[in-house]
Amino acid sequence: MSHLPRSGFGYDVHRYGGVRPLVLGGLPINCGICVDAHSDGDVLLHALIDALLGCICAGDIGELFPDTDPALENIASGVLLAEVLERCRAAGFTPMHADLTIIAEVPRISPHRRAITANLAKLLRLDPSCVNVKAGSEERLGFTGEKKGIKAYALVSGFLRVAGKDADHDAD
Repeated sequence: MSHLPRSGFGYDVHRYGGVRPLVLGGLPINCGICVDAHSDGDVLLHALIDALLGCICAGDIGELFPDTDPALENIASGVLLAEVLERCRAAGFTPMHADLTIIAEVPRISPHRRAITANLAKLLRLDPSCVNVKAGSEERLGFTGEKKGIKAYALVSGFLRVAGKDADHDAD
């Protein structure tokens, strides 16, 4: 049995002005901002889901959970994340580290950062020291800089359990 390192990258964006109150990392952010989304619109969990799917080469969030599915209307992104984590476990992938970045002019992320980090660590079953949440703005430039929306990036790394000769990268 070998353990191959894997990493996956995720990205998501949501427009402000919808009807879904802002949720980040599975936590409601009480700031009066709503997003336009089919699910709960948690841009951070959506980026994390895409990063995890990348680790197991399983497509993307839109393929797995299409926004045309009425059963997913207003679904909590934590439910989607739990299903993706189960797929990761079944594929033999164990996440070890998550690095996430939120890009927004509003709201200010710093008052929520510790709670978001703790919740992400709990959801991923990782020690909080293995989860990093950062925030930045785009200095009033572009979509997010004009306070029209929010976006997030995620990078996940971990190990994939692989059995057999191919796992050892033999160069026969």
